[in-house]
Amino acid sequence: MIQENIHNFKKKIPENVTLVAVSKTKPIADLQEAFDAGQRIFGENKVQEMVEKYDVLPKDIQWHMIGHLQRNKVKYMAHFVDLIHGVDSVKTLEEINKQAAKHDRVIKCLLQASIADEETKFGLTFDEIRAILKSNEVASMQHIAIVGLMGMATFTEDETQINSEFSSLKSLFDDLKTSHPTLEILSMGMSGDYEIAIKNGSTMIRVGSSIFGHRNYIV
Repeated sequence: MIQENIHNFKKKIPENVTLVAVSKTKPIADLQEAFDAGQRIFGENKVQEMVEKYDVLPKDIQWHMIGHLQRNKVKYMAHFVDLIHGVDSVKTLEEINKQAAKHDRVIKCLLQASIADEETKFGLTFDEIRAILKSNEVASMQHIAIVGLMGMATFTEDETQINSEFSSLKSLFDDLKTSHPTLEILSMGMSGDYEIAIKNGSTMIRVGSSIFGHRNYIV
């Protein structure tokens, strides 16, 4: 079923859109099945769980950290994480740079924009994103690469609102690309809203339940 879901998804989405299989809470066997179907990019929201899976799964997997990142956890994944989606402060960038330097790596990062009408969502204002990209301090960090933006829409069935939120982030992305051509990734869209995200120019979607089924929460 997992292999079939992945194949169906890749037929549905444009070639320029990258599929991140959100594998949080899923057992190793499920990830291996997805890997055998050709999936190479997996997203986790807990560092410890990602480290445990990294240790036993094939090493040509690209691991994406998609959850809110606590700075004290960066050191545990700095030797292998490929992309960190939810960077929402300069202090977090400093820590990623520091830990990546220890492994002589450059870690790719996305700045998380606050676009949802929800207090529970993390993220930077558009002005804060502009300031970070203009910052000499950030520019001097040699072990990070800010390669794009990420945003999560409000959890609502109001497609007009979701469309508006994604559209606003796409406008910011396009505006910033003119002066920051290294911005390549616009990570928007999950299982419930990826179609709207793609219509609004998303280049990366994060899909879990539509691939693996509903999450396995430990009670």
